[in-house]
Amino acid sequence: MSKELVEKKNDLITRAEEILNTAKEEKRELTAEEAEQIREIKESVDRISETLELTDAFEAMHVAKKEEAMPEEEHKRSIEEIEERAFEAYLRNKVLNERNDVNLTVGDNGAVVPETIANRIIKHVYDVAPVLQRSTKYNLKGTLEIPYYGTDADHAGITVAYQSEFSPLASTNGKFSSISLTGYLAGALSKISMSLINNAKFNIVDFVVKEMGDNIARFIEKELLIGTVSKVAGLSGITQSVTTAAANVIKADDLISVQDSIKQMFQADAIWVMNPATLTAVRQLKTSDGIYLLNSDLTTEFGYRLLGKPVYVSDNMPAIAASASVIYYGDMKCLATKFSEEMNVQVLREKYADEHAVGVIGWFEFDSKVQDAQGLSKLVMHG
Repeated sequence: MSKELVEKKNDLITRAEEILNTAKEEKRELTAEEAEQIREIKESVDRISETLELTDAFEAMHVAKKEEAMPEEEHKRSIEEIEERAFEAYLRNKVLNERNDVNLTVGDNGAVVPETIANRIIKHVYDVAPVLQRSTKYNLKGTLEIPYYGTDADHAGITVAYQSEFSPLASTNGKFSSISLTGYLAGALSKISMSLINNAKFNIVDFVVKEMGDNIARFIEKELLIGTVSKVAGLSGITQSVTTAAANVIKADDLISVQDSIKQMFQADAIWVMNPATLTAVRQLKTSDGIYLLNSDLTTEFGYRLLGKPVYVSDNMPAIAASASVIYYGDMKCLATKFSEEMNVQVLREKYADEHAVGVIGWFEFDSKVQDAQGLSKLVMHG
């Protein structure tokens, strides 16, 4: 209906322009008949414009009423579908003109990816980076000071004891310490083949989400596990440690010592983190009764249990070598991770045109440090 009215309106305007142009070319005034035709055309155009305006208004009201009645999850899913269509269309160099579709905001630095897609990438990062997922996360800008109540030889903590009436309580002082989390900018770039994008049967949105998510997860996990000097410290800030007797051999007693160095209050959610090669060495360890310390367990999160706790394997962990920190153990909530801003993802379609590719770039700012040293420990190989 609206399409037909718009076409009729355009035809009327074209007819009026032809009448006016004819009189202008002949350098004369409009005849009485022509003037009457122009008046009739104007009245018709005005009526069509009013009809279209009212139609749009009522359609908008109908959509709003429908969205209001729509369950929240269904409404959210509808928005996600619209944004995903817009993202896919931009990648495939298409323009959407449907009433319910949106087009991406395009600037000098490419198109900004819809929040829905960015959130899917972030979720994928958390799904494939368990250390990040288990850490205590903060989302805010600026510097974050995290206080914790520590004790030392001079500040033995708060004392609780039996007391007699009218006797003064003995005063003990605890000691507040803090860690400071700032923000370090990092970026991830994935280049995607145009041949892949032009394959209409290929789910390009899911591919981009996985590609970006995997790249970002690998980088973040490496920083959380190993850290970089003068940048993100991550678990390199662990202070509790057990050192092996040899530079290339791990013994069962070493693992027991690492586990027992963690206070009981942190044991419930504790996990092991190690390199695949280290896992192989640990799998060969047995008790004096010939029972393997590490057991396959399909019911546990990562498929293995060592001394009753899940084992997470990461290629980012160092292999067995002199002085290397080869195993972490503890509750990863004792690791603080701060993201200073939401991830910003952009599509760069023109920049890599000469490579027959499209670039997808993600920017984020983060920092990470150990916030409770009592809940984490590590096994260090002898130097």
